[in-house]
Amino acid sequence: MALLRMKDLRALSDDDLRQRIADAENDLLRERGIAAMGGAPPSPGRMRALRTNVARSLTVLRERELTAARLARA
Repeated sequence: MALLRMKDLRALSDDDLRQRIADAENDLLRERGIAAMGGAPPSPGRMRALRTNVARSLTVLRERELTAARLARA
């Protein structure tokens, strides 16, 4: 899984972002399970990329929540 760019993430809808987060967290759980059993992961950088993608996606969702709250207040 390649790193997703913020521009690409901001173009997605909230539902698509949540689906990508769920998929990435599922893949990350699988990779952590392999590492916990003592196996070598096929791609060592994949876990970092998955964590980064989840964090970026959550950041975009939070930005949208804050923007909506700010607009509702004004």
